[in-house]
Order: sequence, then C-alpha cells, then structure tokens
Amino acid sequence: MKKFLSIFLTFFFTTFLLSCQNTDDQIPELQEEPDIVTDYTQYGVPFSNVPDPQDAVIYQINLRAFSSEGTLKGAQKRLDSIKNLGANVIYLMPVFPNGQIKSAGGLGSPYAVADYKKVSTEFGTLEHLRDFVEEAHNRDLTVILDWVANHTAWDNPWITAHKDWYQQDASGNIIIPPNTNYQDVAQLNYNNPELRAAMIDAMSYWVYNANIDGFRCDYADFVPQDFWKKANEAIRKIKNQPMLLFAEGSNNTNFSMGFDYIFGFGFFGTLKDVLGNNRSATSIQDKNNDEYINVSDNSKRVIRYTSNHDINSFDGTPYQLFGGKEGSMAAFVVAAYMKSVPMIYNGQEVGYNTRINFFNKEPINWNVSDYELLKEYKQIINFRNQSNAIRRGRLTGFSSNDVCAFTMEINQEKVLVISNLRNKTIKYTSSSALTSIIWNNAFTNATVQLETELTLAPYQYLVLKN
Repeated sequence: MKKFLSIFLTFFFTTFLLSCQNTDDQIPELQEEPDIVTDYTQYGVPFSNVPDPQDAVIYQINLRAFSSEGTLKGAQKRLDSIKNLGANVIYLMPVFPNGQIKSAGGLGSPYAVADYKKVSTEFGTLEHLRDFVEEAHNRDLTVILDWVANHTAWDNPWITAHKDWYQQDASGNIIIPPNTNYQDVAQLNYNNPELRAAMIDAMSYWVYNANIDGFRCDYADFVPQDFWKKANEAIRKIKNQPMLLFAEGSNNTNFSMGFDYIFGFGFFGTLKDVLGNNRSATSIQDKNNDEYINVSDNSKRVIRYTSNHDINSFDGTPYQLFGGKEGSMAAFVVAAYMKSVPMIYNGQEVGYNTRINFFNKEPINWNVSDYELLKEYKQIINFRNQSNAIRRGRLTGFSSNDVCAFTMEINQEKVLVISNLRNKTIKYTSSSALTSIIWNNAFTNATVQLETELTLAPYQYLVLKN
C-alpha cells in the first residue's frame, strides 16, 4: 500500500548549535519552511514483536568486523548466534557509503556519510539489507540503523548542491564540527529548513524501503532538540508498529524529544574509575541518579555497556579496562541490571580480547571464542529477560566503598545484586532489610541465607531473587 508522509516543519529559532559554534561562523537566518512530501511505498510488513523499550537487549554489529566477509550477507549468517545470546535488538553501525575526502584513515569512517540513501557497496545492496532485516524479523530480532545527522562526508553531494545546508566561516568556507578535530566531516546547518526536511526524508526512506525498526542517532546532543522532536514524531507515524529511538547523547531532555534511550557515557566512565582507579562504588548509584533526574516516565532507559565501537577501538577491550575476565563480568552485571538496557558489542560475549579499528576491515576470529564466558553472558541476559523486577523495577541502593549492591523491585518480586568491584577479597556488611529475606540464587535457584557479614572473593558477584 502506498503511503504519503507530509512533514510540516515549523518556523523556529534554535540556540543549540549557536552555543556550540565558533564566533566567526556565518549561519544564514532561519527561513520559513516549505511543505515537504515524502512519497515512498512501504516495503515488507510491520514487525509485530518490537520489544517495549525496557525489555530490549541490544547487540551492536560492526559489519567490518562481525564476519569474515565484512558484509550484510556475512552478518546474516550469524543471526542465530545473536538470538541464542538472548539479545532482541540489533544495532547496525552505518551501512551507507562513507567519504574518502579528508578521510580519517583506512577505509574511512562509517560516520562520514557520503550518501544518505544508498547502501555502501562495501557491505552489499539494498536487497541485501532487506534480506538481513527480514531474516532478523523471522527470529524476532528488531533492527535499528545508525544515523549520522550532525555532519556529512566532504564528498556528499549536498556539499556542492546545497552549500547553504552547511555551517560556514566568515569567508564562506564550510567548517568541521565546532570544537572538534573531525577533519573528515562537514558540519550541517540546522538553521536551514530545507536541510531539516531533507534529513527527515532520508530517515524515512529507510523505514519505508528497508522496513527497519528505528534508529540509533549519533552525536545526538549536538543536533537541535526541536529537530529531533519533529523527526521522531515523523518516524513513529510511518508504520503501524512501535519504533525504537536511541539518542547517542547523555542529555536526558532527549527523552522529551521522543527518544526511548539515552547513552550512559557518564555511567561507563564511573564504572571504569571504580574498577581502575579505586573510586568508591557508591558513585555508581550517584551517577545512576544523575542520569534519571527529573525523568518520570518509567519506560525510558539509559543504554549501559562495558564496550562499544569507540571504547574498543580507542580505549581497550573489557578485559583491558575492567581487570580481566572476572572484572569485566563483575562490571557487566552491574551495567546490565541497574535500571538499564544493556548493549553488547560484537565479540565481547566470547572474550575477543583484541581492539578493532572500525576504520578498517578487521574480522573477529570467532575460533578463539571462550564458551564458558559466552555461557556466563547468556545466563546474565536470560535472567534479565525473565525478570520484571530487573527490567521494570524500582531501584534501591545498598553499595559500600568496594561493593556495588542494589535491589530492583516490582510488585512482589525483588532481585538483589551484589558485585565486588575489587580484585581482592572484600567483607560486605548487609543491611538488615536484606538479611531478613529468604533468597534464592537467580541462576541455580538454590536457597541462600544472606549473612550480616558477607565475604566476597575478588570480582565475585551474586544475583539473588526472593
């Protein structure tokens, strides 16, 4: 059935980018916007099993690394492994052609988009993307695309056809994103109404033409929020199904712009400091409170992780950042269970302890997989998928200097997480509110009597349910 999406974008002055730009940058005044009609035919059928936002477990695919082929077809062959892990949302890093002018090296950055309406020949074709999405849907897996709205490659055709869609300096030269050294990309100008309409049109193209289920929006804090509000409203109206929208930004006002998720940059940094720099574990609870301050909608969630493409490439693997295998899992159980939606970066679930430069094709060697670690990840994710308390419950903190401890509770279900974040034996004093409850081990169902003083081995964690 043919659908018509009329997008009426309103006259609006934004101060967001003006606060970020250099004082000598010249931005044309915002003009009244024309009516834009997006006319596409819907490919495929709406996907009926998109999870509620709280119920997602996200798996990030870097196509250059995920398979030996480095293509959508190669990734499609591994869909069963994602399903078996317990994830239900696939986040594909950008599938578009990337620019080669002022390239950041190697094959170029996937985040330097040269054409918003094409699949890169490096990864395949539109038909290959359609097949990937269809096979994912057949396994009850939701698919979201990585969207780069803040900037484009220098060889994007918009550069020559629509120079006024870009921020410019006093001499009329298009600039890189202000306050960055991102030499391979050009900064878009969201004071231009035609640019806003074209960006929404391009996002809509993929919902119609590849039947995708949402977007992870890169660099979201640096794109005006009123644009995101219009874009998210438009995207949600296209198909008769829920859409998952994920802001790669830490500003929780993104929630009121229609996003389901924000990104736990601060939580990750705090977690790393606790394990690596002996920071107090109580700071993790504090950071959680900061991320949710003034957020009343319990469906909204912070994406939390111990790895992603940036962290892996530039900082290190979970083993390198969190004290080896045991420390990485002590950290992951906190990230996965503390009022969050967990995200796994391809390879971490099997202990692939190699940094992946996502500017190059560097396939993961799945032959070195640690299957005991994979079993542990599956165990943690499986219990999360079964527990309403973990996914939707109310958080209460019981942390000490060395131990992150908290309960998640809803109705009559309560889960207690205790994770020793030190590479040494720690004695943890339990609250009387916890010792009076009869607990069961969440993974073995064995009865556990929680003592007032609990001795925890290095990086030991416990997950108990009532």
